[in-house]
Amino acid sequence: MKDSSQKRHIAKTITWRIVGTIDTIILSWIISGDPLVGLKIGAAEVITKMLLYYFHERVWFKINLTKDGRVLESKKRHIAKTVTWRFIGTMDTMLLAWIISGNPLTGLKIGFAEVITKMVLYYLHERVWYKMDYGLEQRKF
Repeated sequence: MKDSSQKRHIAKTITWRIVGTIDTIILSWIISGDPLVGLKIGAAEVITKMLLYYFHERVWFKINLTKDGRVLESKKRHIAKTVTWRFIGTMDTMLLAWIISGNPLTGLKIGFAEVITKMVLYYLHERVWYKMDYGLEQRKF
């Protein structure tokens, strides 16, 4: 049986992928100097990142982080999610950029550049979604 949170996680996956792909295309274009390389990396990421992000969301939904018997404050939880997602996302981007550009240094540069931009964007994305009840039968906070 599917729980109602899945539609929320699918919607979050899609909205984050739109934001993340635009960021990756722009950074890849700037770093490689080739708009086609940026588009190829962005296109390849759509599939890999949506799958990885969906599973990341499902894992975090099941994690019950508590401190002294209290649920971890939402901002701290979102920071922790941001860090874990950024690690996974950066590894994926660096590998794809290396394969598509044929240059491991280009992959590293793109990966490191997006660490900052993606962490800020992801945190803001999490805060927006935290304020929405879409896909939640009842808040667990």
